[in-house]
Amino acid sequence: MADAPATDRVFSGHPPGYRRRRVQNWFFLGLTYASYYLCRYNLGIISPELKEGLGFSNKEYGAIQTARDGAYAVGQFVNGLFTDRIGGKQAMTIGAVGTVILNLAFGLVAWSNIGWLFFALLIIRLADGYAQAFGAPGMVKINAAWFRRQERGSFAGIFGIMINLGQMGVGQLAPLLATGFAVPLIFFTITVPELDWRYMFIVPPFIVVIIVILMNLTVKNHPEEAGYSIIHDEESSTDDPHEHIPLGEIFRKITSNSIVWIVAGAYFCTGFVRKAIYAWYAIYLKEIWSVEKVGEGSAVFWWFAVVLLPVLASAGSLASGIISDKLVKGRRAPVAAVLYAVQVVFIVLAIVMSRGAFSGSVTLSLLLILGIHTGCNATHSILGTAAAMDVGGRKMAGFAAGVIDSFQYFGAMLAGFGLGSLLDAYAIPAAAAQGSAADLVMNPTIWFMSMLPFAVLGMGFMVYLWIRHGASRAAGT
Repeated sequence: MADAPATDRVFSGHPPGYRRRRVQNWFFLGLTYASYYLCRYNLGIISPELKEGLGFSNKEYGAIQTARDGAYAVGQFVNGLFTDRIGGKQAMTIGAVGTVILNLAFGLVAWSNIGWLFFALLIIRLADGYAQAFGAPGMVKINAAWFRRQERGSFAGIFGIMINLGQMGVGQLAPLLATGFAVPLIFFTITVPELDWRYMFIVPPFIVVIIVILMNLTVKNHPEEAGYSIIHDEESSTDDPHEHIPLGEIFRKITSNSIVWIVAGAYFCTGFVRKAIYAWYAIYLKEIWSVEKVGEGSAVFWWFAVVLLPVLASAGSLASGIISDKLVKGRRAPVAAVLYAVQVVFIVLAIVMSRGAFSGSVTLSLLLILGIHTGCNATHSILGTAAAMDVGGRKMAGFAAGVIDSFQYFGAMLAGFGLGSLLDAYAIPAAAAQGSAADLVMNPTIWFMSMLPFAVLGMGFMVYLWIRHGASRAAGT
């Protein structure tokens, strides 16, 4: 008798061809989510030029960041529920279309001379935050269906690499557009002249359009769409993978789970530290160390922003995911607690250096920032991706990711307008920096000190969850 179709059988392991099909799925899904970041990190990397070109203060620039993060946080709640109903691929497509339109609008409006330019850009970025909030729930929803619990940490690490491609792309694209470049082809050469910083909101959307089309042609929402059937850890053999749980029941189950709120609290802390790095590092490099994207010293910026920042973040995400899967059997809290402790150590060293307790240099400063960044990005992967899939399972992963990820952006909101206000209030004379041409520059001590309470609090949340899980196992529950 011929073998039955894959859809008629349930395998205890992975059916033939399943892993290969899954790789194809998450590759194009990861590429799509990476492209979201081209339209997300583009603001941070051109922040010095935007402030100078439009005459914005740190507070105004920070307010634009906060508006975007606030809308993203709210959008996670709403869009997470929608995603569990409409499907992950559909949600990611909606978000991609929205961010393409709104990034183009931001770049075009930034060229205008309207009197209410600041408010126009703030509103556009706010709307873009909501559009991008379809991305994370959609991505988590799809992969919760394709990966089992003790595969999800490793996957989250690998997926972190895909996400960091977006950061690498932004880091490479900004200097290329600023200096111009040539692309030799067989019969002719395409030459791109020096372009204004506003093109960082024009070029990335076209890249997103191409990638989201590929995603729609290749990605399946769950294995059954591709002709496979697997049983997840949280499911029984009688569960219907196509069952639609009522939105009210999804809301009740996720919001009544105390672990969701503990992880969300820790993710709030990750959100502040992560945003404090991404939103302000370009300004720190320019104002404190006179390191720019082009011209003298540009090699330092290239190695830091294009290579070391995303590569180390990817390595940390991958290592933490594998450790949480293989060494602690799918538990995320022990690994996350150690990662928060790593952040605390590097932040304290950065504070001590910035106060002149020992000699600092641009190299040492960047190494300390890399340590902080690597730690917070590793927690970003295993908490926002793996833990959300663990809690929600394939049927409620969208809303679980939405709740948890929303708290990351509530934290990020403070690192925009709030931190910008502090940096304006405690700005230091340019003479205290290394050759800055400005009258006042950001205070690096305030920048680093703002991160410390959040790293300590995040560590506390994860230590509590670690101890709680250990007590439950000892009691046999």
